[in-house]
Amino acid sequence: MSESVETGGHTVDIREFRQEIIAWGREHFRLFPWRMTEDPYRILMAEVMLHRTQAPQVAPVYERFITRYPNVPVLARAMRNELHDALYSLGLRWRIDLIHAMANELMTRFDGRVPGEKADLLSLPGVSEYIASAVRCFAWNLPEPLIDTNTVRVTGRLFGLEIKDSSRRNRQFRELITALVDPDQPRVYNYALLDLADQVCTKKRPPACARCPVQKCCLYGNSALADS
Repeated sequence: MSESVETGGHTVDIREFRQEIIAWGREHFRLFPWRMTEDPYRILMAEVMLHRTQAPQVAPVYERFITRYPNVPVLARAMRNELHDALYSLGLRWRIDLIHAMANELMTRFDGRVPGEKADLLSLPGVSEYIASAVRCFAWNLPEPLIDTNTVRVTGRLFGLEIKDSSRRNRQFRELITALVDPDQPRVYNYALLDLADQVCTKKRPPACARCPVQKCCLYGNSALADS
């Protein structure tokens, strides 16, 4: 039995969409060190570092950081100047203080462990809705929607919706992105969706609609290929 989601007169078969995204994602998986673990601490640190920073820039910094601070208790003992030396190359220096404060919170409130409950994660310094959802999805394989400029762009093009800077906070986008998440393989699905946004459904260069696995159900893709 098929499932579908419809908006603005455009209907997408959810099962087919998920299958195509996941199959493509397995072949085009971007291999980053934080994707090779299910440790919630390591995933949390990666997501904080990835905020407004490109993954290739984060990768070497992340690996050195995890080698030096392999868990919360070790991180909590670090001095601010040590963390500055470890993270300064990423810019956004405010995140150094947030990581320091976060480690102390994890020690005092959660016995040195990263909590799995959404509300607990959101209560930590520097943890946004996106970071909390990413940790829950990638560490525990929970069907969390990841809502950022990349997933909004893919979803907006799929349904032919206008994309604005405020779309991440738009209820319609949130509901659509949530409906599309694969409930059985959310980790694999979300990684694939992010990779699709990076490699195919791009922003800074024209999207490669001709090699998109879901082009046939995408309003933008159909229009782009018709025009070409």
